[in-house]
Amino acid sequence: MASTKNRIRSILIGFKDEWVRESRSKKFWLSWLGVTLGVIIMSAGYVLFTNPYKIIPGGVYGLGRVFHHLVPSIQTGTFGFMMDIPLMIIGLLVFGSGFGAKTVYAALITPVFMNSMTNLLGENPADGVSFISVYMNLSDNILVAAIFGGALIGAGVGTIVKFGATSGGTDIISMLLTKYARMKFSAAMFLVESAVVITGMIILQDWKLPLYSLIAIFVSAQAVDFVVDGAQNKLLFIITEKTEEMKRYILHELEWGSTFIKSRGMYSGQDRDMIFLVVNKRQITTVEDKIKEIDPASFLVIVNAHETFGNRFKPFR
Repeated sequence: MASTKNRIRSILIGFKDEWVRESRSKKFWLSWLGVTLGVIIMSAGYVLFTNPYKIIPGGVYGLGRVFHHLVPSIQTGTFGFMMDIPLMIIGLLVFGSGFGAKTVYAALITPVFMNSMTNLLGENPADGVSFISVYMNLSDNILVAAIFGGALIGAGVGTIVKFGATSGGTDIISMLLTKYARMKFSAAMFLVESAVVITGMIILQDWKLPLYSLIAIFVSAQAVDFVVDGAQNKLLFIITEKTEEMKRYILHELEWGSTFIKSRGMYSGQDRDMIFLVVNKRQITTVEDKIKEIDPASFLVIVNAHETFGNRFKPFR
């Protein structure tokens, strides 16, 4: 118990140090604004398009919509927050300070925006008085609601990821399955989101629900890929004087593999190790920021990896 408290305390101190170190940078403040914007877009997707029609687009807030059906007095955002907090604590303990202060921030403000929008716009298309009912009633066009809801949710999540955070929630479960069950992240994510949809189908007793929910999940995934700059993995070539520090970060914090390539400067004639690293699109912003932190004078090239086979990526065909 004491070791857990000490670990949490050290993580919080790390967040504080990061804040003090980076808070004078314009990029730092823009990244927090970007995460906030992503949360607003994602919340709008839930409140305007999926929640009113019982479409479950995965995630803790999709599951929160299911529980809201059982207990209407507790809002969807509140249920999502109640599930997010223990997952956040587990994420902090398992992944440490690398988990990111902005991810915690996104988890904290999402229920605030979601509940506020619900109170302002309503959630019952049949009440005849709310904004949802009068101006945005898609009861006869559930497919449209699924498509636009998925697009907004995906655009919001993509924006959050683009600015160095994650949406938390079921992403954390997927990350844990990737870490301990050695599953590909995409496979883990599909498994978790499918479990959420099936739970919704059973509780809501609507057998058409999975069709619309799967459409929303598919559209959301495409929107995330589009916002984060494509579905391709990223290939990094890193030249730095601080190879040992970079190696420790990749192996112990990122818990990833990479390769040293012998290289020689054309002008200087100096031999050095160049780091060859492939990461997925969700990691790239965090990795890029960490490289800058370790060695601002490093030389970094990032290119799209058209296809990546082996290890933690796709199996060979």
